[in-house]
Amino acid sequence: MKLWGGRFEKTTDTLVDDFHSSITFDQRLYREDITGSIAHARMLGSQGIIPPEDAQAIIEGLQGILRDIEEGHVTFRLDAEDIHMNIEQLLTERIGEAGKRLHTGRSRNDQVALDARLYVRRIARESCGMLLELCDVLLHLAAQHTRSFMPGYTHLQRAQPVTLAHHLLAYLEMFLRDADRMLLTGDHANVCPLGSGALAGTTYPLDRRMVARELGFADITHNSLDGVSDRDFILDYLYSASVAMMHLSRFCEELILWNSHEFRFVIMDDAYSTGSSIMPQKKNPDMAELTRGKTGRVYGDLMGLLATMKGLPLAYNKDMQEDKEALFDARDTLTKALSVFTPMLSTCTFDTRRMAACAAGGFTNATDAADYLVKKGLPFRDAHAVIGRMVLECEQQGLAILDLTLEQLRTYSSLFEADVFDACSIAQCVSQRSVEGGPAPRQTEEAIRLGQDRVAALRTRMSQ
Repeated sequence: MKLWGGRFEKTTDTLVDDFHSSITFDQRLYREDITGSIAHARMLGSQGIIPPEDAQAIIEGLQGILRDIEEGHVTFRLDAEDIHMNIEQLLTERIGEAGKRLHTGRSRNDQVALDARLYVRRIARESCGMLLELCDVLLHLAAQHTRSFMPGYTHLQRAQPVTLAHHLLAYLEMFLRDADRMLLTGDHANVCPLGSGALAGTTYPLDRRMVARELGFADITHNSLDGVSDRDFILDYLYSASVAMMHLSRFCEELILWNSHEFRFVIMDDAYSTGSSIMPQKKNPDMAELTRGKTGRVYGDLMGLLATMKGLPLAYNKDMQEDKEALFDARDTLTKALSVFTPMLSTCTFDTRRMAACAAGGFTNATDAADYLVKKGLPFRDAHAVIGRMVLECEQQGLAILDLTLEQLRTYSSLFEADVFDACSIAQCVSQRSVEGGPAPRQTEEAIRLGQDRVAALRTRMSQ
């Protein structure tokens, strides 16, 4: 008989058991469930709600179940529905009547909310740690390439010269935000709902704050209805994972382009590439493509739970069981993506000569040529028109701006002097962009130093 079966005259259909059960996926919450139950039992004994000896028997029984699960000695039962009922049944089978007292003053509604919060709190820090490992790789690579020139793009058209370090540090900013967002997600989950009961609390004199302290929560929930029906913290994780995957996907898109023969900016390591079953010359960036593809999957997890939650009245509804698979899938997908992407990036070989050659082409110094004229006294709009006409005629002749002689340049404007060739060199174009946040090597080196400090600060927050 099911633990809740006293009111029923018939057993549930086997198809219902299969449809209703969540043990096939929520069994991964076993540690959180047992940890929460131990804290609950200790509080029940401390408050005199159950005999202290029963509380101790429950705690020791749960500790034994935890060991057996981790050693692979436990088989979960489908007819026990979920991880919560499976563990309670195992406990009662092992210690007898005392096990039946564990659920005193508790509902599965606040129990599952507790387990989910413990899980999200843990995986948010786990994800943050993996993101910071990626940040370490980016900082290491950036430090090697502060003077590796490359074209920056808008609309996938060569725009202005930057450095590879500056480009990599743009992704550092994204992943630092992702890591910070994960820590905030953990903070939002760090509130204890146990004591909310099914929806209206309980008549037992529970010490909710004792349980919260033992489990390391910063606070307790302050409304029992919200305590059992809130899944915002799961949505927070799904959103954070979605944004992190989006940033990975954007980076992957660039690596895929850069790996092509048309760009030839990067060579992917053999360990993170695959071949073709028919074309022997192929070396495909499949890991980057898979990461890009799996991003949509995590988006689906977020949108699915948003759709599930949007029409639910207070308090708990069975629809909310759908939160687990979305959460587990998003966590697994992000974890796998980061575990492959980080070493893939660290083993990439960048063709800095090819990058520099491309930076020198495509008129990436056109803005600097216009700025040169502005500094000589020409209004910017007039300078823009002069250089635009020059670019058009150079394109027609297959020339770059600095391929022109000084005499040819002066046919466009008498303001050109011999110093234009230094002012419009790629190295000078980059080094002159020395505003904070700019690509000049001096600013990039400072950004790397600050980035290292920011990573260290996030690690400190993560450990607290």
